[in-house]
Amino acid sequence: MPKYYPVMLDVRARPALVIGGDRIAAEKAAALAASGAQVSVLSAEFGAEVLSLAERGQVVLRAKNYEPGDLAGAFVVVAATTDPQLIEAIWQETQRSGQPVNIVDVPRYCTFILPSVLRRGKLTIAVSTEGASPSLAKRIRQQLEESFPLAYEDYIDLAAQARVHLRRQGIAYDTRDEFFRDFMASSVLDALSAGEHERALTITVELLRAYGVEVQLSELDVAFVKEQADAATQI
Repeated sequence: MPKYYPVMLDVRARPALVIGGDRIAAEKAAALAASGAQVSVLSAEFGAEVLSLAERGQVVLRAKNYEPGDLAGAFVVVAATTDPQLIEAIWQETQRSGQPVNIVDVPRYCTFILPSVLRRGKLTIAVSTEGASPSLAKRIRQQLEESFPLAYEDYIDLAAQARVHLRRQGIAYDTRDEFFRDFMASSVLDALSAGEHERALTITVELLRAYGVEVQLSELDVAFVKEQADAATQI
């Protein structure tokens, strides 16, 4: 059997359809919504988890049973069902229309996967067992949360600012790679985790100077804040 390697699919601002109204459907809908998709959930009945997502404005509900043609317009389709006839009908429609589809827990009826995802700002870590055990993938992701604390969001943003200064000074790629080796070995993350942002900035400035890049603490801080403001205006 050939080995397949996953790639990420950009669903931001694209319509996604989830078929099913139970807890599993809610989990898949929430994952798609967190990825920026415009999510609709189609089912004759909805459980509390799906209704909660709708109340928070994360999904739109379509209260009906699936019928051929209901998938029209969806960029991706996810179905949380064990009904073999429904599975086959959804599969056939998506194959005719060329829509990516994921039938939960039925790998042979999946043309894309929904991994268990850990997000820390610009950092995204996806864990997948290729459908063999989604529950195990979720538990591995939960273990990774301990290794990647919430401070990683600021950590990645600060690393991005350091990269900007390194590139402006014409520092070669291999040397930049060495810088980030030292950056990861430093106590920057510990400082951020402790809420000591100024100390984290100071350590970064000292590391940059060690690589011949002169940056003032306030300059880096201003650039760091400006990047956040710029990113906010692009959302």
